Amino acid sequence: MKRSITGRHFELTEAIKNYAEAAVDVLDKYNLDITTANTVISKSEKKGFTVEFIVNLKDKNTIVITQNDKDVYAAIDLAIERLKKSLRRHADKIKGHRITSFKDLGTEAEAVMEQLDYLDQNDADIVPMDLVLHKPMDFDEAIDALKAEKKRQFIVFNDNDGLMRVMYKRADGKFGLY
Repeated sequence: MKRSITGRHFELTEAIKNYAEAAVDVLDKYNLDITTANTVISKSEKKGFTVEFIVNLKDKNTIVITQNDKDVYAAIDLAIERLKKSLRRHADKIKGHRITSFKDLGTEAEAVMEQLDYLDQNDADIVPMDLVLHKPMDFDEAIDALKAEKKRQFIVFNDNDGLMRVMYKRADGKFGLY
């Protein structure tokens, strides 16, 4: 992470620089890919000190926190607490998009679970079959392969739009296409 500390209308002392650097070092614990952390400390006659943290994250998110206070150290503390809260929310949002179990998928998963329960109750055996396709077939190759086979068979191929389609031989000898 690149760090920079800048003083505006105000000369930074080593103590203030070290304090701001220590505050920024705490941000590493969130395990977010922070690319840059810029700190701008400015002084105004009416408001006292203004501390601004600009944090750029890897996924093109930028967090900007601005805090005013009469004491520069208090302004840094308040701003870093707000920044921690914002980074924690961002980290939780990223982690919250993961699906933790099959049941969290929603109604589609419930329908599949019901089918599996039904199969278990009726002692149905499910035999997995390997689908061996070494390369996607085009339309003519799929028809030739289906004509050569005597059984119903499914063949997946690429059509003109580049989409995967399923061609099968129907019981009446005609070809079907999904």
